[in-house]
Formats: sequence, structure tokens, C-alpha cells
Amino acid sequence: MTAHVELKKNFHMDQSATRLDIPQRHDAAGARQSPDEPAPVYVTGGHPDSRVVVVCEHAANRTSGRFGDLGIDAALMTSHIAWDPGALGVAKALADAFGAPLVHGGLSRLLYDCNRPPEARDAIPARSEVHDIPGNRDLSEAGRARRIAEIYEPFHAGLNDMLQSRPALPVLITVHSFTPVYRGVTRAVELGILHGEDPTLARAMLATTPKDNRYETRINAPYGPADGVAYTLDRHGSANGLLNVMLEIRNDLIATPEAEQAMADLLAPWLERAIAAAGEKGTGR
Repeated sequence: MTAHVELKKNFHMDQSATRLDIPQRHDAAGARQSPDEPAPVYVTGGHPDSRVVVVCEHAANRTSGRFGDLGIDAALMTSHIAWDPGALGVAKALADAFGAPLVHGGLSRLLYDCNRPPEARDAIPARSEVHDIPGNRDLSEAGRARRIAEIYEPFHAGLNDMLQSRPALPVLITVHSFTPVYRGVTRAVELGILHGEDPTLARAMLATTPKDNRYETRINAPYGPADGVAYTLDRHGSANGLLNVMLEIRNDLIATPEAEQAMADLLAPWLERAIAAAGEKGTGR
């Protein structure tokens, strides 16, 4: 794996950063969609000198008629099985704090989970937690191929293009949320710091935990690499020598816009310190 670039002298968090453009939709090649139809990925450019790229794969709970009916109650589309509630708000606030580009999904993970490769069984889940998803269970091979071509491929192409466009080796941060109770079991962890093949930044975050952090914080919890959750980190981060980390936040802690902002206010300076500390261990590209 390529050695990490030394970041301490060149990295800074822009406290006054503002978004430089509106999110740009990216559809599949050749796809002609109505502007009212959600795109598989939205990309906001950020400041050209930012050394951070923020990603939120499970940002949306929208579906599209072009992919057929999932066959589930509409109320389930507001639950965690369809998206990561609160994650996009935190991701936007972090991107603003760093003046960073933001890449986020525009469709529900029930159509396709963009944090999974096409061969993964749960990329298009026939069952999520305790709920059957008939529209996925009965999906034809042609229907599966269409979702890969029109959701998975544009999402990862958009993220790859953004990373390749940065003038310096960026840091990849992905933002997710999780439920307080899973299959009847209460989760004590409140903030998870996850890594895949490269643990450097995750370990640096643990080593630089703020004294005023009141959240129960654990590494690779409530999920870890064995659960298949590090796909984006490994494909776009570790494989390219980028420092990377995945943040998992318990969703009852980010249930309002104010709570999302407060969480980002805690995480942004923490990440800044951790990136500087991790960069000191690298030798450059």
C-alpha cells in the first residue's frame, strides 16, 4: 500500500468555509432522468485546497419507479433499514467545517447498498433485519444488473472522479448511523470508529480522543470489517494510500439538525488532530 502523505504542515480545518457550489447529480452513462427523479449520487465540490473528502453512502431513503416496487410498507422507508438517519446532516456539517467535497447517495440502500460490492449478498437485500423485501427477493438477474449499472457504478465513479481531481492526496471520511436497539438488544456503544485494511486514522482518533467526549466510543463497533462494512474505505481509501476512517453514530444522538451540528462540532477538531497525528507517521507519497 502506498505510504501516507505527511499532512501536518498542509492540513487545516477551515472554520469559515462555505460551500462553493450546489450538489451536482451524476446519473448512469446514457441515462436520461427527470430532474425530479433522485440521482444515484450527488457531488458537492468544496474548496479546491481541502485535504478531506466526506462520503455518506446511506444518505437517502428515496426510491424510484424505474426500479419497480419494493413491496414494503411506506412507513418502513423512514426506518434505519432504508437509510442512515442523521448521517447526511453530520456529513454536510463536517464538509462545511473542512471546506471539503461531499459525495452522497441519492437512493435508498434497499435498492442498492453502495457500501457493498455487486457480489455481496446484502448489496440488494432480500431481507433487512426482520423485514422481508419482496421486490428484492423476486428480482430478476436483469433487474439486478440494472441496479448495479444505474446505482452502484455511478456512485463509485463519482467518488473516484472526485478523489482523482484533488490536487493533493486527500483523506477519506465516511459517515454512517446505527440504531440504539438491534434485534431486541440494546447497544451500549454510542460512537464507533471503524477501519478496514488500514487502521492508521482510526487508531489516531482513539489516541486523540477529546477529554470532553461524553460518548461511549469504541473501535470497530457496532460493526467491523468482518461485517463487510469497509468496502468504500478499502476500495477508495486503502487501495490508493489514503488515510481513511468510517464514523458510526448512534442515530438517537443525531435526531435533530441541532444534534447533527453538535456532533460535527465535536468530530471536526477531533479529526483534525487525528489526521495531523496520523500524517506524522507517514513518509510521503
